Amino acid sequence: MAIRQLSETLINQIAAGEVIERPASTAKELIENALDAGATRIEIATAGGGKALLRVSDNGSGMDAADLELAVKRHCTSKISETLDDIRTLGFRGEALPSIGSVARLSIASRRRDSAAGNEISVAGGKIVHLRPAAANPGTIVEVRDLFFATPARLKFLKTEKAEAAAITEIVKRMAIAFPGVRFVLSGPDRSTLEFPATGEDHLARMAQVLGKEFRDNAIALDAEREEVQLTGFAGVPTFNRGNSAHQYAFVNGRPVQDKLILSAIRGAYAETIPSGRYPVAVLSITLDPALVDVNVHPAKSDVRFRDPGLVRGLIVGAIREALARDGSRAATTGASDMLRAFRPGFQATPQRPQAPWSAATSPSRPYQSTAGFDERPQASFDGLVHPTARSEQVFEPAPEAQATATLAEPVARYPLGAARAQIHENYIIAQTDNGIVIVDQHAAHERLVFEAMRKALHSKRLASQVLLIPEIVDIPEEDCDRLMVHAAEFSELGLAIERFGPGAIAVRETPALLGEVDAQGLVRQLADEIAEWDTASGLSAKLEYVAATMACHGSVRSGRRLRPEEMNALLRQMEVTPGSGQCNHGRPTYIELKLADIERLFGRS
Repeated sequence: MAIRQLSETLINQIAAGEVIERPASTAKELIENALDAGATRIEIATAGGGKALLRVSDNGSGMDAADLELAVKRHCTSKISETLDDIRTLGFRGEALPSIGSVARLSIASRRRDSAAGNEISVAGGKIVHLRPAAANPGTIVEVRDLFFATPARLKFLKTEKAEAAAITEIVKRMAIAFPGVRFVLSGPDRSTLEFPATGEDHLARMAQVLGKEFRDNAIALDAEREEVQLTGFAGVPTFNRGNSAHQYAFVNGRPVQDKLILSAIRGAYAETIPSGRYPVAVLSITLDPALVDVNVHPAKSDVRFRDPGLVRGLIVGAIREALARDGSRAATTGASDMLRAFRPGFQATPQRPQAPWSAATSPSRPYQSTAGFDERPQASFDGLVHPTARSEQVFEPAPEAQATATLAEPVARYPLGAARAQIHENYIIAQTDNGIVIVDQHAAHERLVFEAMRKALHSKRLASQVLLIPEIVDIPEEDCDRLMVHAAEFSELGLAIERFGPGAIAVRETPALLGEVDAQGLVRQLADEIAEWDTASGLSAKLEYVAATMACHGSVRSGRRLRPEEMNALLRQMEVTPGSGQCNHGRPTYIELKLADIERLFGRS
């Protein structure tokens, strides 16, 4: 078969297969062109989910007749010259408009600011219909009708009009966050009008427009730099989370991207702070030399490749963790909102599906279901004391404030979490602050404190252990014994000493001192299950913190334990000086704060 040159129309249709996947990708390309043209006002109109109509109007620099004729030809662009090492615009490939014109009916009306008249060009199925003078305001109006009419097979792969319209909305939101100085308006018969007024340099105000005003109250500012790579943005507190990752936005040199490296770094930064199946809310902006990042990875330009990916990942993880340690322990304001809603007349709580207890597929980031009833066993107490079986070496030292023997009459003004006033249902501590009340889940809070103490000790020395007078023998399958013994040295660093005791048993000789008396049988079996679930060739050493989280669950005060006033206040003081104390190891909130003004509104006093 002879080789022949493909027609220009067919070449453009092939390119459209990657560049123009759906109406949303068409909207993305047209909005990027408007932003590159310096527009400060962009209006998007759709019909039929963007399949019947997609119109993008802007007040940018505009084009003359010669520009219009070149704009619909492949690989014609004003944004780059000879190299790809210094790309500072959103578009640069010169493929979008000819690709759209090859599969749809495309018309472009444009006028330069310094011109008295405008021009219009129309393309249908890859053929120029006309180029003529036309009345136009300064700027450009691009109208796309009957998308994929020239390639009807592509229409079968599109989703419903509602789904396609929602995808366009998401594109507009991402662009709006990236460019707060631009006014965006999205309208059409297939949607409610969405408008984002320009906020200038106030990026957080624009984020509040897109993500909701609650984000402003639950966001922590990020500002970090490493080797000329700068990271700015905002990260939500761990207890302010969502059911999917759609509320995570990343930008590289102003370009919205959906990069796996960045999303993975966000997950890593929030490890052990968010429950399984929940996702943090974050907006990250990375700025670096264009030569250090390749944006020409895919025609859609949503993926990038960094020259030093390890540097970028480390910067993201480090900056978010530092921010969470600094200001992430506060509870999300949504907790108080939910509480207020629950108090309103007529409120009916949605029945909760019971959670299954931990199984082989359960990791330390999944919710923990404590055993019901009063726990009579000795526990690690809040005054820093533990109750070992044999010997104990003190390692869990509370802050100086926590050692005070507080009473229920203790003044509240001195402490952010106030002073304990009561314990209800043997699990919740009610504390009074100077301007409201705080409700603390004692088990979740103490679990976090134990975990942070273990994690801190991991980086300094071997954790102290307590020797059992009689070793605990745990009967488990032989393969589980093998997995545990491979990592016996790592367990020893955490104060858990185990030995092989026959082919199908493990002898536990020492347990971490700060846990007090623990259920060695349950702990060993759970660790064996978790190793079977996520062990890798790199060994367990990279996952010691997950093991520490598991042990912390077994060493924390249980629900149903009555606490003395000094114990309750000691817990509050320790929470105030412990990083991440606003949520337990599995991401559930440890406390909810209700302001006095909110309480007064409930009673009609304000």
